Amino acid sequence: MQDNTLLSLRGLRKSYDTQEALNGLDLDVYRGEFLTLLGPSGCGKTTTLRIIAGLESPTEGKVYLEGKDLTNVPPEKREVNTVFQNYALFPHMNVERNIGYGLRMRGIDKKTIKEKVHNMLKLVQLEGFEKRMPSQLSGGQRQRVAIARSAVLEPKLLLLDEPLGALDLQLRRQMQFELKGMQKRLGITFIYITHDQEEALNMSDRIALMSKGKFVQIDTPYDLYEHPNTAFAASFIGETNIIDSTVEGINGDEVLLDIGGQQVQARSRDWLVPGQKVCLCVRAERLRYRKKDPGCKHLQGKILLSQYTGSDRTVVIELATGQKLISRHTTEQEEKIQPGENVCIFWDKDKASIVMDDRGTQPDETK
Repeated sequence: MQDNTLLSLRGLRKSYDTQEALNGLDLDVYRGEFLTLLGPSGCGKTTTLRIIAGLESPTEGKVYLEGKDLTNVPPEKREVNTVFQNYALFPHMNVERNIGYGLRMRGIDKKTIKEKVHNMLKLVQLEGFEKRMPSQLSGGQRQRVAIARSAVLEPKLLLLDEPLGALDLQLRRQMQFELKGMQKRLGITFIYITHDQEEALNMSDRIALMSKGKFVQIDTPYDLYEHPNTAFAASFIGETNIIDSTVEGINGDEVLLDIGGQQVQARSRDWLVPGQKVCLCVRAERLRYRKKDPGCKHLQGKILLSQYTGSDRTVVIELATGQKLISRHTTEQEEKIQPGENVCIFWDKDKASIVMDDRGTQPDETK
């Protein structure tokens, strides 16, 4: 455990009758970190957040904040606040009174409240909005007020349960960058819930990818995208070709894979053994092709579909096994190849990952 660990989850389990919502979670969250819980609906994200907040109790396991056991501490006595998707602002209070509400409940004097609210308005870039009512604010402004109301209490940890979910797409993307900047200005550790992979990639220091009550992979956005551990992790983040393969031979750091009778080389993994069934992950934007020629030593297939969208083209290629691959690339200086033509398929060996095939144990929802 690192010295800058703020929150620790150890062996968290949560069952509802015969259904297991969480299955032995372990996690360390660091001071000043923006950590995102990402995964499909029903994977356990909100249950995890509610246990951290004290709104639910785990069936087994412990929650530690700065090394202190919080598992049985009531929510109002935890230095943890939560921002929900609906913001839960008081409609009869203006912005200033909404932000200062928690301070008034703590008996803080009026002068101190005014100073703290003023500083918070500056941090969330809402100076001059003090007297406005929630009904007079945009969705993004209401979201900032909700965060300010929680942050003014100076919690050690702020939990955010899909706070951008009610916003339209354009505002949602704008608020992703604003929220990340706000977190850095506030200096508070954020644990953020979303099922939106683009949102998680844009905002997070680390992502904890969940499925069926477990952490599939906990990593930086870069490593989760570039080096997924499983087929589920590869397919949930980005547009990915998962190619069924068999390990034919291993030579040092390289492995020879058999794909329907055709051989390709890839970077080896230390858990591979000859004869093993695995998946080769190749991102759609990194899969390339050219017209088949007699000297083609790459994977071969046939163009099924080619969709032109101006600057980009999406091509569907069928292998001899019947498996379909997707290539997405810019149209600048592209080779003209028509549906029905045979092609050689290739990619940068260092940009493809061999992953464990966990597709049979994961839910169908992957977006």
